[in-house]
Amino acid sequence: MHILISGAGVAGPAVAFWLQRYGIETTIVERAPKLRVDGFAVDFRGSAHLAVLSRMGILDEVRAIQTNMGTQTVVSASGEPLASLPPEFMSGEVEVLRGELSALLHEHTKDHTEYIFGDHVTGLHETTSGVDVEFASGSSGRYDLVIGADGLHSGVRALTFGPESRFRRYHGYYLAGFPMDEFPGLVNAGLMYNEPGRGVAVSSNARMTDALFVFHSPDLGRVADPKRVVADAYANVGWETPRLLDEMWRTEDLYFDSISTVHLDRFSTGRVVLLGDAGYGGTCGGMGTGAAIVCAYVLAGELARADYRTAFARYESLVRSYVTGCQKGAGRAGGFLAPRTSAQIRRRDRTYKLLSKPLLTGFFNKLTTRTASAISLPDYRLPADVR
Repeated sequence: MHILISGAGVAGPAVAFWLQRYGIETTIVERAPKLRVDGFAVDFRGSAHLAVLSRMGILDEVRAIQTNMGTQTVVSASGEPLASLPPEFMSGEVEVLRGELSALLHEHTKDHTEYIFGDHVTGLHETTSGVDVEFASGSSGRYDLVIGADGLHSGVRALTFGPESRFRRYHGYYLAGFPMDEFPGLVNAGLMYNEPGRGVAVSSNARMTDALFVFHSPDLGRVADPKRVVADAYANVGWETPRLLDEMWRTEDLYFDSISTVHLDRFSTGRVVLLGDAGYGGTCGGMGTGAAIVCAYVLAGELARADYRTAFARYESLVRSYVTGCQKGAGRAGGFLAPRTSAQIRRRDRTYKLLSKPLLTGFFNKLTTRTASAISLPDYRLPADVR
């Protein structure tokens, strides 16, 4: 069997990791000209996330690149601390930079998986014996199956299920962020400032410093000039916002997107299946990276057990309720990071204060890990020669 995987972020290399161990040939095609080593911090929390990393044999390597992020503090316009959150609530049990995680997975798969950078899928035509795939480069190939692991704005999903507008649910907020030079006096900690419908934060950890803007807005559709949109949204916002906007104008590495989730009635059609954000993603707050690692393990394990029709059905049956639960956090993220009224900001800050109390910290950590752990992982047997 030869499987084409679209997307070389996290989900794609994660499923390739397992498929190659089951003796299944894999090719990963990635639109970017090279491996993307940028991106925000992502976290793993709960028994399911950590169990899969352990079964992959990379948990110690993931821990070695963790950010060691500390407390996040909400401040007033003058910089006075108002409330704080313990690191575990925002950063899980292990937090790493998405780019460094992607590089780690690439290192563990590159010797047995073909990587094609600077290309992407433009056509899919299923036959009785496989899928004929056309690429933007003009090349083509036949594969037994295709896995769309190409993110929230998946091209494979658009080709097989229809336009994104049919499946994207907008949650009222936009998010923008970028890496920046160190923020004076901030070491392994985060600061957040709010005005109604606007949130701005700076985080500095052992690996990088970044700025984040989250703001309430009508759905803007396609945005031609995201920097102008952010600048207009924050034109009169206080604290260190003017300085951070100056940094934004200088950066060449701005991430900008709506806070949205993807909802489909099914994760596969014919010989094509969706994995990770392509099938059930959320822009932030939905534990998408951890869910992708878990679901990649399940999809590969089921493909090693049975024919693809049975495997796809089993995969969806096992992960559907799990990823739906994870997505709920993405739907709440905007309102948590940028409450729309002054009263909601004060209420959020009171919640922060409660979360930081020792007697309640453990309780609320259990709430966040319960969703991340709400799946019973099958014990897939590896071939004897790779155990």
